[in-house]
Amino acid sequence: MVRYLIDRFLKPQALVLMYHRVAVPAADAWDIAVSPENFEQQLQVLKNTANVIPLKELVERVKRKKVEKSTVALTFDDGYVDNYQVAKQLLEKYGLPATFFISSGNVGKDAAFWWDELEQLILYTPQLPDEIALAVGGEQVAMHLGEEAQLTGKQLEINRSWRACEEVPPSGRCALFLKLWQRLKPLPAAVLQEQLQLVRNWADAATETRPATKSMSVAQLQELAQHSLFDIGAHTVSHPALASHSLEYQKAELEVNKQYLQETINKEVSLLSYPYGNYNHDTLTAAADAAFEAAFTTEARAVTNRSHPYRLGRFQVKNLAEPAFLYALEHWKRLNN
Repeated sequence: MVRYLIDRFLKPQALVLMYHRVAVPAADAWDIAVSPENFEQQLQVLKNTANVIPLKELVERVKRKKVEKSTVALTFDDGYVDNYQVAKQLLEKYGLPATFFISSGNVGKDAAFWWDELEQLILYTPQLPDEIALAVGGEQVAMHLGEEAQLTGKQLEINRSWRACEEVPPSGRCALFLKLWQRLKPLPAAVLQEQLQLVRNWADAATETRPATKSMSVAQLQELAQHSLFDIGAHTVSHPALASHSLEYQKAELEVNKQYLQETINKEVSLLSYPYGNYNHDTLTAAADAAFEAAFTTEARAVTNRSHPYRLGRFQVKNLAEPAFLYALEHWKRLNN
């Protein structure tokens, strides 16, 4: 009864923070990059004000219903190379643990994630055709770009400053990017690549992968996994929007990803995060069938003693310097109280 009352009224809770990139990219429409300078300031705040624990330890505390306040865990999604090149060294400097959720399809390959390539094609290709009329994802995408077909300096600045997750498209190119992204996102990986090739052909632009948008190499992933501070988690093979697919497709994405990671790092992989935070009832079934101990969404809520093990929340960290980051932490702590 005492434990129930503590859970009910005091709500001991932990914050799981979600990162993707530690970099200063030329383009960041989805606002997923934190600069190395700001990331270090954030780590300093966490070192001084929170108890940062491994994600696995937090999952165990949830199981035992012993979540403690002021507890924080750090996670990274996707497996961008800057996680190894930049984040790793800063986490080591402050002795803070983190879990890296890896989409295995691009590991060790000279390939960008599809959304990064699409962003480059639509927002930053110097010259595009005046009009587009393509069937993408079963729907017609048609638009007249007019003077925006040529990328001017003014248009470049508009595109660079746009944040697709928070703002309406300020230009035709931005609107086209968002529409194509929405059509491509729910497609199976093979179909998505076929449809993306149509966009490549229309744009008639080079598709050279920018080094900064690559995933880690196999050797980098293995080195990260062997470090005592770090753990590797699953994030599917091709980064699909899981709820858009059948149970069988979801199971294959989770199981193949898990098997690849375990064979590559020679360690058990027991934690999962859902790409885009996208899931449904079948996803929870697939996670359980693949024997994951816990899975994480992108839903902005704290982890408590009563959290569902396959619906654990996280907070996406923006590119905030120390004062704004400290304010964000305090705001997140109050959300569940």
